Amino acid sequence: MLDYISGKIAELGPTRIVVDNQGLGYSLEISLQTYEALEGKGEATVYVQTQLNQRDGTQVDYGFASKAERELFRLITGVSGMGAASARMILSSMTSSEFEEAVLSENVGALKSVKGIGLKSAQRIILELKDKIVKGEGSSSDMLFQSESNAAADEASTALQLLGFTKANVQKAVQTILKANPRASVEQIIKSALQML
Repeated sequence: MLDYISGKIAELGPTRIVVDNQGLGYSLEISLQTYEALEGKGEATVYVQTQLNQRDGTQVDYGFASKAERELFRLITGVSGMGAASARMILSSMTSSEFEEAVLSENVGALKSVKGIGLKSAQRIILELKDKIVKGEGSSSDMLFQSESNAAADEASTALQLLGFTKANVQKAVQTILKANPRASVEQIIKSALQML
């Protein structure tokens, strides 16, 4: 199984990409999130993470602009009743961080707003994925702290957890603070988080 493909974009549409790797064109199904990340790359060499999905005797390769998105795709397809098409629809309708926030805050309404996801499916996604995302099996820890203040965010999170706050609540607070101020210091993060928690 391929882990990733690098090459130039031969074709790019909202649901499909063809990557030219030394004269071979690899066709991959993609989400709108990946399309937006790769749009405008032109002649640049791109790296597309891949995931093979087999169902009913057919094989479909999916492509992702980041490992974080691919990990969420894997988590979603691991939920009972959720297939690759549903996972792609979710990742096309919301960003990875919006999806994680919806799961962590148990926002059934946000998940139900995705075409094809009903009440029971949304509840099942939350039930089966909340602990996995909190434990870092998803991409949350990578996505939360992709900034120059990695060390500050980690240190502040540890301090807040030692004060007795749950990891899920701390992650949500720190994520919100870093969105507003990506260069926040440890002290700034802790002070702001204490006001939110």
